[in-house]
Amino acid sequence: MELDQLLTQSTQSSSAFAPSEAEADTYKRDGYFIRKSLFSPDEVANFRDYARQRLEAEAASDKVMAKGDRDGRSTLLKMWNSAGDDKYGMVARDERLVTLATAAIGEPVYLYSHKMTMKQPHEGGAWEWHQDFGYWYNYGCLAPQMMSIYVALDKSTRENGCLQVLERTHELGRLNHERDADGQTIVQQEHLDAALTRFKHIYVEMEAGDALVFHGNLLHRSDANRSDTYRWGYICSYNAVANAPFKRVRDYGNFEELKVVPAGSFQTAS
Repeated sequence: MELDQLLTQSTQSSSAFAPSEAEADTYKRDGYFIRKSLFSPDEVANFRDYARQRLEAEAASDKVMAKGDRDGRSTLLKMWNSAGDDKYGMVARDERLVTLATAAIGEPVYLYSHKMTMKQPHEGGAWEWHQDFGYWYNYGCLAPQMMSIYVALDKSTRENGCLQVLERTHELGRLNHERDADGQTIVQQEHLDAALTRFKHIYVEMEAGDALVFHGNLLHRSDANRSDTYRWGYICSYNAVANAPFKRVRDYGNFEELKVVPAGSFQTAS
């Protein structure tokens, strides 16, 4: 399908999965909202158990990335460059996620990236404060018409390193970021210090199956997992079709037609 054809598609979201008026208002005001029980317990178990078995085996063979933090802990990370017909790709193309993303951005979208973040018990490292658009901008995306959906695959708590956000910081626009010694892209300190004094700091605790829908300019971070529980989450990021990168910097994030699949159909994928 051609780009101009996609741009003429209706942005009307499916009423069954679209944000409620309260969710839409919260997203506009705070830069995020939580969709409770986006995935059922059976769906979570299906996806989590499949991924845990395979990705832990890949990690043992050094086939997944490990991102370090300042204390020497590491978070395992697996990213895919496109969304195929396997279970990972089918989740990223699930109509529930695409409906939420389309409503949040307000126009036709495509899948920018999808990845699994794996904080193992007592090992998973911290992620410092950043905006996702802080580095997406450098990858050729002109506008912050971008957002992410984090699906909790385990109960996410303060003890095991749940996501944290600074409410309303999406209104700040893109802040300057820099690369730290651990390879993380983080917001510059003086702007962060000011933001921490002016915006509400929220620990986003979630049950498995809940989803955090958040703006690409929302400042967020997470602490290390110091508990004896897993803290895995699947993050699908979406971009407006009209905002596709003007240059190819990464193997992911470039425009591909988004072929939406029915809700829950990933359960039968292998």
